[in-house]
Amino acid sequence: MTFSICVHENYETETDEGDLEEHDRFGVAVTTRLAGVGTLCPFVSENGAVATQSLVNTRLGRKGIEYVDDGLAVGDALQSLLDADENSENRQLHGVDREGTFTFSGEECKEWYGHTAGEGYTVAGNLLTGESVVAETAAAYEASDPEEPLSERLIDALAAGHAEGGDKREDLPVHSAAVMVARTEERELASFTDDLRVDATETPIEDLRETYELAERSFEDAMDRYEDAYEEDSVDGVADDEGGEAATDG
Repeated sequence: MTFSICVHENYETETDEGDLEEHDRFGVAVTTRLAGVGTLCPFVSENGAVATQSLVNTRLGRKGIEYVDDGLAVGDALQSLLDADENSENRQLHGVDREGTFTFSGEECKEWYGHTAGEGYTVAGNLLTGESVVAETAAAYEASDPEEPLSERLIDALAAGHAEGGDKREDLPVHSAAVMVARTEERELASFTDDLRVDATETPIEDLRETYELAERSFEDAMDRYEDAYEEDSVDGVADDEGGEAATDG
């Protein structure tokens, strides 16, 4: 039915003073032979990433991220939700936080189903053509260049799994795919490529990649056209922060 990958990465950026500053980023990418998977499966925050699939229970993803945001370890958070779920044998749930990973595939998931985990990532799928779909998705991520954008690398990982056969239900022509990324790094402008979806298509990976490329180009075009306005807005914001209180005293 679905396969997905959840990722955590730690990275550094250089400050204006030349110091190194540590950040975390989390991402989820998913595809399936049904419409609208981006509304159901992926959940991400600055503290973790979760994917819920098979017989989907969105509460597992939504509450799982909430619990991780509240400070619970991803394994404890997701296991507690599964323990309270009367249909847990039909669920597939996996995720990451800063400290570890969690994977679960209920015994009533449809063949082929399974999961794997590595350093900072998890991959899981069900109703697949075989185990190689999960293995190739994981291998593609592991081989990726961490200097490249995470959204792009997650799409590449999906493409590798899809090339291995992906979802085996060939009688279902409508697919969907999604990628989501969150990070602790503060940026002046939000990325256009951190939350992308293709809700109904026969070519999900190709369309998601094209959407990513168009979003990236759109961001660059916006910077070229509105750079002066963004800089002016930034300067005005600093001036307001520094002088706003004094101005009211006069």
